[in-house]
Amino acid sequence: MKKFVNEVENILTESLTGFGKAHSDIIDVRLSPDFVFRKNKSQNDKVALISGGGSGHEPLHGGFVGYGMLDAACPGQVFSAPTPDQMEAAANEVHKNKGILFIVKNYSGDIMNFEMGADMIEHENQTIIVNDDVAVEDSTFTTGRRGVAGTMIVEKTVGSLAETGASLEDCKIFGDHVNKMTASMGVAFTSCTVPAAGKPTFELSNDEMEFGVGIHGEPGRRREKIKSANQLTDEILETILEDLKPDNNQEVLLHVNGFGGTPLMELYLLFECGQKLLEKKNIKVSRSLVGNYTTSLEMAGGSFTVTKLDADIAKHWDSAVHTPALRWKM
Repeated sequence: MKKFVNEVENILTESLTGFGKAHSDIIDVRLSPDFVFRKNKSQNDKVALISGGGSGHEPLHGGFVGYGMLDAACPGQVFSAPTPDQMEAAANEVHKNKGILFIVKNYSGDIMNFEMGADMIEHENQTIIVNDDVAVEDSTFTTGRRGVAGTMIVEKTVGSLAETGASLEDCKIFGDHVNKMTASMGVAFTSCTVPAAGKPTFELSNDEMEFGVGIHGEPGRRREKIKSANQLTDEILETILEDLKPDNNQEVLLHVNGFGGTPLMELYLLFECGQKLLEKKNIKVSRSLVGNYTTSLEMAGGSFTVTKLDADIAKHWDSAVHTPALRWKM
């Protein structure tokens, strides 16, 4: 195992401590229980957004804490759900008198622990379950579709709505709507190595890929020989479009996400392939994002996420955001 590590059991604590110091103008970090929270809190009452999940997907979720997105994030151990006491501590730190909205990826451990955390807090709360992955309906970790890179899009758009002072119910309804308008699918060329395991999660031959892989290295639809970027793009986007059923001349956000081990040059190549295919189908890519946002440690591969845009989703995607990993002005 070739990784920058001192003691494997301390890797998360040391990483979180470094993350907090590197972005001390935006976030603070608490340890035992671990959570990341927004440093410059809103002066007005607002719904507090809390997300989280296993570490190893950085910048998801801690990198999206800040103005216009999350108020707090709870990082579990690598690929392991955070614990209920983390959610409780985060909620008590960031609540702003309008309730807590949990944004949770559809994995059994995450859902169970967030439900337990919700039961432990006194604040009014609601939960959005993100399940944007169209690759498989069920896996070892989920009942139903997995939550993957579309989670970031839900966090960004609902975070923007929360900044306006919207109610907890309105934020919940809007988040569920964005989730339904979003679909993702990915492919892996290599496995990743969980530090505690010290060896790759799975093995692929030099000419093989895992089509429809999950962000924890879960099996996808099938294992097959590597195809060209155009062929992969066609198959992935056809699957996504079959799910979303966009209208003619539909405007979309196209997000090409890297899993941590793929160069940006290749991710932009994928974007070019995807944009051209969608254009041929009279689908307009009017918003875009390319880069490593929902990773799987050092896995080589990437995913496409498409979100159908309406006026509200576009407005809240475009709105100002300032987090460690995502920032722009209107």
